[in-house]
Amino acid sequence: MNDKELAELLKYSNPKELYIVTWNNLLKILFCPFKVSVLNDVGDFKKNQIVWVDEVKVTSELKTVYIIKNRAYYYHHFDIIIE
Repeated sequence: MNDKELAELLKYSNPKELYIVTWNNLLKILFCPFKVSVLNDVGDFKKNQIVWVDEVKVTSELKTVYIIKNRAYYYHHFDIIIE
């Protein structure tokens, strides 16, 4: 995907919202900040630590990243906590 295609796609997104599909197939929107649990040690975070996601972005390869404390982490290091 080139930069122009990425820009076109991202103009419809919001870094403060994340749409998810729940375990029972319901579409739900999460607004930042939302809580996640750390699945494995990454950066300064330890396994099972609870942290807040400030923004959600994507890479040029369309991989989701969470912005936490002004640093970007791939989504697969975390599990979303829904209350």
